[in-house]
Amino acid sequence: MRRVLLLLIWISVSCTALYSQQDPMFTHYTENMLGLNPAYAGSRDALTATLIYRSQWNGFEGAPVTQVASVHSPIPDQRHNLGLTIINDKIEPSHNTSLFVDYAYRFNVTEFSTLAFGLKVGFNSLSSNLTELLLDPTQAPDESFLGKLNNEFKPNVGFGAYYSRDRFYAGFAIPKLFESDYVYHGQNVLSSVFRERRHYYLMSGGVYTLSEDFELKPSTLIKVTPGAPIQMDLTVGLIITEYLTIGAMYRTGDAFGALAGLDVARKFFVGYSYDWSLTNKTSRYNNGSHEILLRYDFKLPGRYRYHAPVYF
Repeated sequence: MRRVLLLLIWISVSCTALYSQQDPMFTHYTENMLGLNPAYAGSRDALTATLIYRSQWNGFEGAPVTQVASVHSPIPDQRHNLGLTIINDKIEPSHNTSLFVDYAYRFNVTEFSTLAFGLKVGFNSLSSNLTELLLDPTQAPDESFLGKLNNEFKPNVGFGAYYSRDRFYAGFAIPKLFESDYVYHGQNVLSSVFRERRHYYLMSGGVYTLSEDFELKPSTLIKVTPGAPIQMDLTVGLIITEYLTIGAMYRTGDAFGALAGLDVARKFFVGYSYDWSLTNKTSRYNNGSHEILLRYDFKLPGRYRYHAPVYF
């Protein structure tokens, strides 16, 4: 049964890789924008450290599990900003690790708004063993399932732009410009080729006051990949007394979910979300997806914004 489930996952993910987005999806995308857009680096006017754990398709053996660790901060003059993102993404029978360094140059557009341009430089390292998908290892195997990858290393670069005010942001990014090929080799034969596709991201969001204690926080993330349907994440959150957020998310053609977050002393943020699959081929076999996020803003000397909420 385990091999059947792994095969189902591989077929589902392979179809997604060929015709849709290949990068990991996150419900807390507004709290994880550095992974997509290097121009976001330093935008919180703090040394910001973030950890994310996402378990997709819970209860489905071999399903995607992703961990993200990132840190970013302005340099003292606050025009130059640096960031670092490490992603560990495992989808049986593949394991992908990426590390990217981010640089952003930020300048004031008005007294209350900034515009930044960013550059992302790093690499992916992919390992995979297709023999784990063989349903009956005692029979003569199909050569399509003899391919292996051993820590195949692929450098890449990306760029982005990010405009922000206290209660609004908008951005555009291409986190990976190069469309790298990964070649699976079997026993003296070429088994298959997997190609990364270039992804284009548009992002925007805002905060609107409803009353003294309630604020509305809508946001969207649009993902475009050539040859695939456009995918859109639509999220709306209700901020209660500036510290507690509850909300809902809808990802076109994929899932809907609920999320919550608690901002402690305007420095430490804890977030959780739960997604339900909609049309995914594996939806009947899983119990949804869990995502946990931890973020801490370390105070920097000089100008900082802890006297007011930092919404994005």
